[in-house]
Formats: sequence, C-alpha cells, structure tokens
Amino acid sequence: MMMYYILIGAIALVSWLVSNKLKSKFKHYSKVHLRNGMSGAEIAEKMLADHGIHDVKVISTPGMLTDHYNPTNKTVNLSEGVYNQRNASAAAVAAHEVGHAVQHATAYEWLTMRSKLVPVVSVTSGMSMWVVFGGLMLGGAAGVGLGYWVAVAGLVMMGFATLFSFITLPVEYDASNRALAWLKNRNIVSPEEYEGSEDALKWAARTYLVAAIGSLATLVYWAMQVLGGRD
Repeated sequence: MMMYYILIGAIALVSWLVSNKLKSKFKHYSKVHLRNGMSGAEIAEKMLADHGIHDVKVISTPGMLTDHYNPTNKTVNLSEGVYNQRNASAAAVAAHEVGHAVQHATAYEWLTMRSKLVPVVSVTSGMSMWVVFGGLMLGGAAGVGLGYWVAVAGLVMMGFATLFSFITLPVEYDASNRALAWLKNRNIVSPEEYEGSEDALKWAARTYLVAAIGSLATLVYWAMQVLGGRD
C-alpha cells in the first residue's frame, strides 16, 4: 500500500508541475497581442466558417481553462479569458476547440471511439476503485472465489478509464494540429504569435499525457495486487 501512495504522490506532483507550467505559458502568451485584433470568439467563428461548419455556436463559459467542445449540442465553449481576448493564447485555445468541431463534422474515428466510451466511463470510473477494494477484502488477492472475480470486475472498470485516457491523446493532438495548420495557412497569426500558440498547445497536450500515464500506472499497480497473489 505504501508503494501505491508513493506512486500516486509522484503522479500528482508531476501533474501539478505540468498544470502550473501550462498556466504560466498561457499567462505569458496572453501578453502577445494579435496584430489582426481578432478575439477568440471571432477566430473560432472564422475557422468554423472556413471549414463549412454552420451549425455550431460559439459561446462564452465561466472559469479559467474551461474551454471545450460539446458534441451533444454542437457548441464551442470558450472561457472568459479566451472568448473576448485578442492574444496568442486565446487564438490557440479557440482554434483548438474548433478543431474538435471539425473532427466531429468529419467523423474523426478517434473522437467517435471516445464518444462511445463516455457513457461507460461516466458510470464505471467513480466506482472502479471501490469494487477492487471490495474484491480484495473478500479474498481477491489470494485468488479466492467471489472476491477474485469482484476485484477483476473492478480492474475491467478501471481499464475502461485508462483506455479512455489513451484514446483522448490522438483526439487532443489532432485537434491542436488542425488548429495550428489553419492558423498558419490562413495567416491568422504572425510567426511570433504562431510560436506562442504552438508552445501553449504543446503544454496543454502534456496534461493529457500525464493523466494517461497516471491512469495506466494505477491500473498496473492494482492488477499486480489482484493477479499477483494467484498461484
């Protein structure tokens, strides 16, 4: 159990460092004002139009780094620090979220796979750890009957969350690549502004990478606890 706490602590520390670095990057590039004077909302609307997408709305949402694309109601939700701002950070985030809308419109396979997993993960992710614990308490670590199978069921639930985390990686990286390509090809940003947008999106992607690695490490640890006790 001590090893588990060390593992979780190390993952939490790395996640915190990456998150802080991301916030620092966005704060820095928020000072790089766009020469074209476009706001995040205007950039999002233009990118949607350039891709022939006319059924997606761009709206403002409260909070910081709360930006997301909602495929259910087809909305690009931009945080207050992006919607009205006119800087490299806002351009990067706005274009990235529209990148998800483009994925949706073109039936990008990884996004489709992730969307199918959402209902499963939303149900299993919160209870998987408790199911594993319950199985171990019933003797799962020793491979004893019901306890073992309960623990295995918990591992399967945990596995769905891990799978979801890794499927998220190509979805996020692809959205960033679409965003950066459009920003550059349409001359929306200058070379300096593009460099800032690219760097900001790279750090944003690293938060998903850390989350995926953390999810996998947790799954492997508990799998060893459950399966390692069997003869």
